[in-house]
Amino acid sequence: MDVWEALAILAAGFGAGAVNAVVGSGTLFTFPVLLALGYPPITATVSNTIGLAPGSLSGAYGYRRELAGQRGRVLRLGVMSLLGALGGGVLLINLPTEVFERIVPVLIGAACLLIILQPRISAWARARRPARPDGGRLLPFGVLGAGVYAGYFAAAQGIVLMSLLGTAIDDDVQRLNALKNCLAFTVNATAAVFYMVFASPAWEAVALIALGSVLGGYAGASLGRRLKPVALRGLIVAVGLSAAVQLLVDW
Repeated sequence: MDVWEALAILAAGFGAGAVNAVVGSGTLFTFPVLLALGYPPITATVSNTIGLAPGSLSGAYGYRRELAGQRGRVLRLGVMSLLGALGGGVLLINLPTEVFERIVPVLIGAACLLIILQPRISAWARARRPARPDGGRLLPFGVLGAGVYAGYFAAAQGIVLMSLLGTAIDDDVQRLNALKNCLAFTVNATAAVFYMVFASPAWEAVALIALGSVLGGYAGASLGRRLKPVALRGLIVAVGLSAAVQLLVDW
């Protein structure tokens, strides 16, 4: 790896950390860079997941004020995220690469559709029942599924989580974004440990992504807190659609 390649990975890690703290889908910064530099798809995914885990922690820490009073949510949903991440890791290691390439754009597109329809879905759901601060009985299973998805391929997991949390929980979008960051860190950290044991990451890429994502995660948290709810939702949709289009074009 030469200096320019190292700088490209470092810059991609910074951008991924910043975007993950605000909305998610930071993998779409780092994953294509690793592919362009010649890393195989599975190696790129494994290395990317491990490298972005510290940045997820940085983003969660940056939103610590918005986490006040959410300890119960973090613990209850965090367990489901952990279990889902383990399941997704098992799938990535064992399923053929062709399945990986075909299913990911579809999942991202579905997540974007949920974000676009979220206000209407939320209004419909709340018309049928009172607002539920805990999100109801089905939310943990949705978070479990999001964990499986993110353990398999982390791109846009923040968008998937925000679509679930925003539909199920009656709370401020910034507080939900803080909760999302905690759950994303749980998934990334769990998957990272799994991959360190059972896969073969490219450690030079891991180190550069980790450094960049930590710096970007804290910077992104500072930016995201200043966004109004409508602007934050619009940014989520824009990033999600861009991610889906990029995957379809690349593959």
